[in-house]
Amino acid sequence: MIPGGIFKESIEKFLQPIAPLLCDDTVSEIMINGPNDIWVERKGTLHATTLSFPNSQALHCALTNISQYCGKPINEDYPILETHLPDGSRLEAVLPPVAKNGPTVAIRRFYKSKLTISDLITNGTISDEAALFLAQAISQKKNIVISGGTGSGKTSLLCALSSFFMKRERIVVIEDTHELDLHQPHVVYLESRSADEHGRGAIRIRELLIATLRLRPDRILIGEVRGEEALDLIQAMTSGHSGSMTTVHANTPTDALRRFETMILSSQSAIPHRAICSQINSAIDIIVQINRSQNGRRLVNDISEVLPLSSSGDYQVHPEFKRYLDGPLKKVKRSES
Repeated sequence: MIPGGIFKESIEKFLQPIAPLLCDDTVSEIMINGPNDIWVERKGTLHATTLSFPNSQALHCALTNISQYCGKPINEDYPILETHLPDGSRLEAVLPPVAKNGPTVAIRRFYKSKLTISDLITNGTISDEAALFLAQAISQKKNIVISGGTGSGKTSLLCALSSFFMKRERIVVIEDTHELDLHQPHVVYLESRSADEHGRGAIRIRELLIATLRLRPDRILIGEVRGEEALDLIQAMTSGHSGSMTTVHANTPTDALRRFETMILSSQSAIPHRAICSQINSAIDIIVQINRSQNGRRLVNDISEVLPLSSSGDYQVHPEFKRYLDGPLKKVKRSES
């Protein structure tokens, strides 16, 4: 059952066609490609279902109901909705005419009990030794970036690693859509906001991050860095806010550094390119690369330390732990790097 009072009853009514999926703990993602084409992901594998909505209008009404609950518009002027359901599931929706299949929806569902480091060790996502290395890096307030693709498990890993924070620390979590639930006693959650139908009231991640710097955080967690806030985070990391953590979409540790560079350059910053590279290199200490294998397993494949820029200004990383194929995650000897 979906919690949420009156909205719980409303959402159950509008999403009745997929109610069996919302109650199925084996389903990690629900994909709706129009009213009659519904798929699910189980253990990393996609499966077609025989479920359907009566028509596009019924699906559109469900999305309108959800948008009213979260206070984010979805209509022809604002055809994209990013929000979450009362049970914490993340929802992304796109309306026609942008979506040619009809209303298109992806619902990312999360474990009711959050994965712990012990869980990740048990299922082979990370090794004991690698987890201890990251625990020590966090205690030393190293700045850590978790890099990976969509659905690779970045958020789950970020949440699990947050368990290494000290209980006396004040943690500020900034997200586009609330997903991270930490177990520390002193956590402040901030969430961005889209503009209303009149284009007013938008609050971006960047604005929340700037406000956070004046909220006396011991740790700053950003669910995902996507754009211009990358510059503010990098500058925060190098100006007294060490121990920060975030995730980024990238396929390798070096790509993660270049991704930060691209985001900062896209923000039309007046900072010279070489200075941007130098700041990124100085700010980020550790990059954890997590990927989803072909069989659906989510595996940490690389934990790298960021080294000083080369004489030619290129990024350099040293792998501390590395996984080859689907083998174990092992400590890398200096002679191997």
